[in-house]
Amino acid sequence: MAGFTRLVHSPGILGLVILSAAAAIALFIVLGQSSASAKSECKSLPSHSDLQAALAAAQADVNGVFGLQMWATVVDRDGVVCNVAFTGGDRGDQWPGSRVISAQKANTANAFGLPGVSISTANLFSAVQPGGSLFGLQESNPVDTSVGYAGNSDKIGTKNDPMVGNKIGGVNVFGGGLALYDTDGNIIGGVGVSGDTSCADHNVAWKTRHGLNLDNVPFGFSGTGDDNIVYDTTVDLATGHTTSLGGWGHPDCSAVATGEGIDLPVDFPIGPLP
Repeated sequence: MAGFTRLVHSPGILGLVILSAAAAIALFIVLGQSSASAKSECKSLPSHSDLQAALAAAQADVNGVFGLQMWATVVDRDGVVCNVAFTGGDRGDQWPGSRVISAQKANTANAFGLPGVSISTANLFSAVQPGGSLFGLQESNPVDTSVGYAGNSDKIGTKNDPMVGNKIGGVNVFGGGLALYDTDGNIIGGVGVSGDTSCADHNVAWKTRHGLNLDNVPFGFSGTGDDNIVYDTTVDLATGHTTSLGGWGHPDCSAVATGEGIDLPVDFPIGPLP
């Protein structure tokens, strides 16, 4: 004990102890500010209960042939996961792998959305095919698996999902991801939906965003001037490559899903609700 007393009262050691304590406090403050900043960005986005309710209403509608249960993730403008939700009674009632895919879609839609133009993940399909202008995009910005698969499985899909507060990353290039625009037209993040065919995922994502009143899309490359899915692809018999007449096309999944997708801008028009 006497040795310990002498050690603590040694001027050199004491200085190091004080310096280490100061550094720890500074680190704590920085981390606290980062966490507070992430939470602050999420404040302008839907709560877990709001996301879950909008997703459930969208999934219950006709979206395709299968009508499977769904996952949805919302990220803020910095790509930080704000909320994750699902529609089934338990996390195993929908494809477990679709949880991270929904987050990947949300990240993609936000990452490639701009204040003046929105590109849905469905719009990216043709451009990333071999020979396309964006071929290789899907290999960029990989998912952070330490975020996607961390934490207690009992918490996934709840307001305390382990992904919440972290940047998931990832690029997805088929239907189900849409940028979020508030009622003033500001881009504030992205929503991703997964759990069915990619065409049904897009339909559910569109209806979920509409239900959240975050679809004030300024412009997009579909025929209706928004970020709706485009069905204009053909397969080049010589090369086997999928090509799109307008460059933004997505393959059909089913007649039901295609018909529903084409009608989205009419049945669920973009723009702020009254």
